[in-house]
Amino acid sequence: MIAVDTNIIVRLLARDDEKQFQKACATFKKEAVFISDTVFLEAEWVLRFAYNFRPSAINSAFKKLLGLPNVRVANPEILAKAIKWHAAGLDFDNSLHLAKSQEAVKFLTFDARFIKKSKGLGNCQVERP
Repeated sequence: MIAVDTNIIVRLLARDDEKQFQKACATFKKEAVFISDTVFLEAEWVLRFAYNFRPSAINSAFKKLLGLPNVRVANPEILAKAIKWHAAGLDFDNSLHLAKSQEAVKFLTFDARFIKKSKGLGNCQVERP
């Protein structure tokens, strides 16, 4: 198994450099690939800010990646929750933070939008300190 960096995922999804896109495709066709949570986090940010991908397009792309038989992630259930909650309106970073914090009773933040958007999601209550 190999692990890939954010730039491999971005080349694959943005297809902005044909030569690198072909190399990324070849990697995914012939290798078992591990993608870390932090790579997903950074890829979402790059796709949203540098490439103007909409959240729905990012979620769709991430779901397709996760559906590939040779792709492995450390916590598939957590990543699936983060994608689901991102689709429900949470920023992806907050979705991932909350999904990874479900064993906690509370998640403290000063981010009022995060508090509002997270109502009813998961077992961990998001609130101000």
